[in-house]
Amino acid sequence: MEQILSQLIGGAVGGAAGGKFASGSNMGNIGNLIAGAVGGVGGGQLIGGLLGGAAGDAGGGLDIGAMAGNLVGGGVAGAIVQVVVGMIVNKMRSSGSS
Repeated sequence: MEQILSQLIGGAVGGAAGGKFASGSNMGNIGNLIAGAVGGVGGGQLIGGLLGGAAGDAGGGLDIGAMAGNLVGGGVAGAIVQVVVGMIVNKMRSSGSS
C-alpha cells in the first residue's frame, strides 16, 4: 500500500511541476495533478516491474530506500505523462476553437 501511495504522491508532484515548467502543457492545477498521479502510479508500477520490484519489506518495517525510489519513479513518470497529455489536450483545444 505504501508503494502505490508514494507513487501517487510523487506523480502528483511531478505532474504539477511538469505543468509549470513545460510550456504548452499546462492543464490547470487539478488537471496537472490528476494526470501526474495517474502517470505516477502507472509508470511507477511499470518501472518497479522492470527493475525487479524495489518495494521491499525490510523485516516488516518501512523501507525508506524503496519508498524514496517509488517517489522519484512516480514523480518522473507523472511529469512525463502530464507533459504528453497536456500537449495533446492543449493542441486539441486550440485546433477545436479555430
